Amino acid sequence: MISAMSEFDFCPWLFADDATQDERDAQLAFQRGLAGLRSAGDRSFVSPLAAIHQADLTVGAHSYLAAHVYLTGEVQLGDNTSLNPYAVVRGPVRLGSGVRIGAHASLVGFNHSAEPDAPVYQQPIVAKGIVVGDDVWIGSNAIVLDGVTIGAHSIIGAGAVVTKDVPAWSVMVGNPARRIRDRRDQARPDSLAAKLTDFAAQAREQASRLLDRCWTGDTFTDQPAAAPTVRAVCDAVEIADLLLNAPPPQLGRDDLVRRLTALQDPATGLVPELGETRPLRLDSGSAYHVLSVGYALDLLGARLPHPVEAVRMDPARLVAELDGLPWARQAWSAGAWVDILATGLHWNRRLCDPREPVETLFGWLLTRQDAFSGLWGGPSAQEGRRQPVNGYYRLTRGTFAQFGLPVPRPEQTIDTVLAHARDDRFFGDGRGTACDVLDVIHPLWLCGRQTRHRRAEVQAWARDRLAATLTRWHPDAGFAFSPAPTTGTEHVPGLQGTEMWLAIIWLLADVLGESGALGYRPRGVHRPEAAPDLERGSGVGAVA
Repeated sequence: MISAMSEFDFCPWLFADDATQDERDAQLAFQRGLAGLRSAGDRSFVSPLAAIHQADLTVGAHSYLAAHVYLTGEVQLGDNTSLNPYAVVRGPVRLGSGVRIGAHASLVGFNHSAEPDAPVYQQPIVAKGIVVGDDVWIGSNAIVLDGVTIGAHSIIGAGAVVTKDVPAWSVMVGNPARRIRDRRDQARPDSLAAKLTDFAAQAREQASRLLDRCWTGDTFTDQPAAAPTVRAVCDAVEIADLLLNAPPPQLGRDDLVRRLTALQDPATGLVPELGETRPLRLDSGSAYHVLSVGYALDLLGARLPHPVEAVRMDPARLVAELDGLPWARQAWSAGAWVDILATGLHWNRRLCDPREPVETLFGWLLTRQDAFSGLWGGPSAQEGRRQPVNGYYRLTRGTFAQFGLPVPRPEQTIDTVLAHARDDRFFGDGRGTACDVLDVIHPLWLCGRQTRHRRAEVQAWARDRLAATLTRWHPDAGFAFSPAPTTGTEHVPGLQGTEMWLAIIWLLADVLGESGALGYRPRGVHRPEAAPDLERGSGVGAVA
């Protein structure tokens, strides 16, 4: 029998080759008893965890519907067509053969009319339907609206919103989706889009083996033979979400949620490292777990079970804590503290707790930013601008980016970050750890959403870094945290390096307008959108 939850629910592409005869018989019995399933082709798979209601469903041969797919109305799937976890397809929708629908994508083949003489809930439903041609790839979180026809061989980038018909062979990105190229142009082996597509395909194909490499049989380690860590489990969740659109195949979703939620200390809301017994503080190394565990649970459809009590403080104390951070000497540590604090405030809001001094935090930041550099903190003789630039990334990631607010003084920031990016101590001769590169490209990307200031220089730096980074993938092992040609564990491929460089590659490619070729989009710690439940706000007052 197929269990209530099996690996096939979230990795249904494994069913055709790996299912036992009992599991095949159980799937056929399930399909025969499924109301609304008109017919299903040979070796097809429909997850019992999919929500199929008031449907008229036809499934072609070698096609599958994964767990938590939501499907209604008249829907036709051709052969070799797949709906990944959490996809929404509401008919009338006709999908051709060889179609791939990414996780959390939505295809809604009807709409409300919008006449002014009646409220929306009383408007009649209109339905033109959606038609998707053969050999089409619709990325994760993409949305296709009623009346759209997508021509054969097209690619709809992750997060795109398709409102008009798409010609065959199109590559579409953005909201509203725009055509950026003919897919056949990617046949040029020297094009950046082709290299990104090839890289992503290689990474997806090797993802399971990459995760197996760091799997002990019970948990994950960052590198083979290393000690298990909390972050390694979270990095495995992020990598699997990026490349497989599913939890790591080594552990089921429920098991991962149980393990991660059990780690949180109810008294502080912080998450200790495995075996850690010292008092938990916002400035301890394990405080980063507020980010990594919180977002890993978010990707798994869960959340931290307890409020993060450690971030709760009245405005006077918060100002005193911010004033006391080592901005002059260790701006990175100060920025990291702000990132953890702000992320804790965000998780508390997700638990419907309004008692958070968000205005105080943003007010302090807006009045303490250096007007000349656009940063918090200043350079030093030992490290130049490294500390404040790296601190800027952590600070703005947890505050302005996470809360969906514009960053102040973006042009001054771009000037300073570009100057730091020319520092050969950190970026010359192939240098550049994942932290150093991320802490440059994220500020340039974030500020670049508000201004085109020095755009050509930003893109030139991104292009050079991207070309170098794509060559550093280790087959079946991923990326090392540091590419520098020296010895040490930082130069061994591992989960942390892989998770970070995958996000960096997306940011570099997005600055160049090419991220759609990757077919993945970060949804965890490095997500480009505001955090869930905050992105609908407008300004600090809407989130405080």
